[in-house]
Amino acid sequence: MAKTYQEVLSWASSFLEEQGKEGYAIQYVFLARKNWSKTDWLLNMRNEITSKEEEQLQKDLTALLANHPPQYLIGHEEFYGRQFQVTENTLIPRPETEELVELCLQTTSQDSLTVVDVGTGTGAIAITLKAERPTWQVASVDISEKALEVAKKNSQLLDVAVDFYLGDTLEPISEAIDVLISNPPYISQEEWDVMDESVRCFEPKTALFAENNGLAIYEKLAEQAKVKLKPQGKIFLEIGFQQGKAVQELFQKNFPEKTVEIRKDMAGKDRMIVVF
Repeated sequence: MAKTYQEVLSWASSFLEEQGKEGYAIQYVFLARKNWSKTDWLLNMRNEITSKEEEQLQKDLTALLANHPPQYLIGHEEFYGRQFQVTENTLIPRPETEELVELCLQTTSQDSLTVVDVGTGTGAIAITLKAERPTWQVASVDISEKALEVAKKNSQLLDVAVDFYLGDTLEPISEAIDVLISNPPYISQEEWDVMDESVRCFEPKTALFAENNGLAIYEKLAEQAKVKLKPQGKIFLEIGFQQGKAVQELFQKNFPEKTVEIRKDMAGKDRMIVVF
């Protein structure tokens, strides 16, 4: 007997939830594969599903049960209104990082500035900043060659010109900079046990973990920024929600003449440090 999209998706969603997984994930993947909006879904959900579509759905269901992030299945994620390609060599861009970008855009001059994004991954931060502020000269750095390949591809697909550097933190950057922005690896080894299984299994470890209770990259950035940041320069950092005080103290020590503030995300958690 023929089955509709709605019947099959409803069953798949319930099945995932029974296994303790996010039920909506299967519909998210299905709509993305079909390139359907919510409206398309409402118009078509009572239509008959083909055997080929059902076969793909079963494959996706198996992958989701194995904690495969849905964004890696479909190969992209939206960030600040743009589609970015993602692979298992890059972190999946997250809403908290959009808040970091928004903070930078709202509190920084639109003049011609030199901006550097460290740990660029998909290029989401750097490309978004350049797209929103064409007057800025934006560079991005990553220690992973494969991540940089993804970022360069996103730059081409979105037709936004950013300079890319392979290297560790600010080491490849020779000129003085106006703005340093980074969502660096900040998870400590101790936090590994409480992390979501999909993150532990699939997202790149080098983009997640840092030594010294997750503070190692901040320490390196603070030292380098003392030399490379212009006197009136600013720093915007994403942090782990328990790291606010530690990162604030670290940057205040390195920049005694500047103001170092902790900013909360929309969930009310300490999520950003801004140095100005």
